[in-house]
Amino acid sequence: MKIKMPFRKILFTLLAIGLIYTGFLHYNIHRYSSEKPIEDADYLIVLGAKVNGTVPSLALQYRADAAAEYLIENPNTIVVASGGQGPGEEITEAEAISRILQDHGIEKSRIILESKSTSTIENLTFSKAMLPPSAKKGLIVTNDFHIYRSCMAAKDLGLDAKGLAAKTPKAAVLKSYTREYLAITNYYVKSR
Repeated sequence: MKIKMPFRKILFTLLAIGLIYTGFLHYNIHRYSSEKPIEDADYLIVLGAKVNGTVPSLALQYRADAAAEYLIENPNTIVVASGGQGPGEEITEAEAISRILQDHGIEKSRIILESKSTSTIENLTFSKAMLPPSAKKGLIVTNDFHIYRSCMAAKDLGLDAKGLAAKTPKAAVLKSYTREYLAITNYYVKSR
């Protein structure tokens, strides 16, 4: 009995800390994804996501759709479609984004393709290098669960960018948020 009590206290304490930490992460994810995007941004960076052959995943479709809506309302904003080509992808994620934007009527001349990146950090780093010198204030376009970490990374890379949140596919919410909690924790550890 004496052995079990300290174990229970330790387990309860660890669970409580885990719940508080998860609550902290979820609060920040919600706060960042709920911010109203600035108007007349100089640029958007649309972060890549899975493409199945030539068909964008729903997550990528939502990102590109949100970007297109913003670009239609802000005709002076340019966009970097960012994302390389991974396993099972017949085209780059950047090309898939570009096709969706053009289907929405966005002129090809407003779209810059960044097609080498394989991670969020690379998306932002490579996209930043492609921005014209006059592009100062921007928006990072990704699914709502991903805005917080993306904005932290953008700031660390010297980008003056906020988030433009696209919805997350309902079927992917639990998986996406769980993975993101781990990815944010990893980012915290690596950036310290």
